Amino acid sequence: MNAASIQMISDRPLNLMNRIFLVFSLLACFFASSVLGQGANISGQTSTITKTDLGKPEIDRIIKTFTANEAAFREALTNYVFNRSATVQTIGMGGQVTGTYRRDSFMTFTSDGQRFERINYFPVPTLTEINVTPEDLEDLGGVNPFALEPRVVDQYNINYLGKEKIDDLDLYVFEIQPKVIPDPKKSKLRLFVGRVWVDDRDLMIVKSKGKAVPEDKNNKYPIVETWRENVDGKYWFPSFTAADDHLTFGNGNVVHLKMKVKYSDYKFGRTDVTVVSEEPADKDPKPTPTPTPKKP
Repeated sequence: MNAASIQMISDRPLNLMNRIFLVFSLLACFFASSVLGQGANISGQTSTITKTDLGKPEIDRIIKTFTANEAAFREALTNYVFNRSATVQTIGMGGQVTGTYRRDSFMTFTSDGQRFERINYFPVPTLTEINVTPEDLEDLGGVNPFALEPRVVDQYNINYLGKEKIDDLDLYVFEIQPKVIPDPKKSKLRLFVGRVWVDDRDLMIVKSKGKAVPEDKNNKYPIVETWRENVDGKYWFPSFTAADDHLTFGNGNVVHLKMKVKYSDYKFGRTDVTVVSEEPADKDPKPTPTPTPKKP
């Protein structure tokens, strides 16, 4: 799947007042030794996973079901409207915010399934050395929210880790690793590395944590954690996405980046979208000449 990334604009050195801003994490030159070994580090906290034995046929059934549900969720989302509030910030060495990108939008889909955004609030960004585009917000962290669909699942090794209880949910936990990491110089394909949490009754992903690979020295991805909410009793759509990561570029510069995206007010139905091309009005319109009547 294709994904946008925020690119570093400058290679100037870091200092207290002048920081390199970027989006999204780890030196590309460490792919072979570190990316495939990140699974154990994705959790970012003390694991409460309990190892429970499941037979391979049962594991295969669970994987087949939750990946099929991902495709169904993606299709169902095109029939909903919702609000999205996205904030990307860079953090200084003292913990202060050094730049902010904020964009609040109403989201819907056209009849042919294309996403349409109506901007509700978009102040002037104060980030100075990266360029955040609307496309960067579509595939947060470099991969789309429903990355594990049946059509791509063969590109991954999916390993069952055990069960974990979060709030009132009993969840299966799976570690996701790409079988082969694409060459960023030859392909725009981005794959997911991390973990997913699957409800043990409905077999639907309710939480994910991970990042996109591959990267290069100027394009980085953070570890992104996404929680989902149950919509209309049958779909689990993204509810809140967050990242808090220290990212390292090829020149050794490190930046602290935070990102929060809130999705709310899911409602079934589409809003008709009509794109009207408007030509600017002539400020000084010339009077229409009156034709001279013909002589008899």
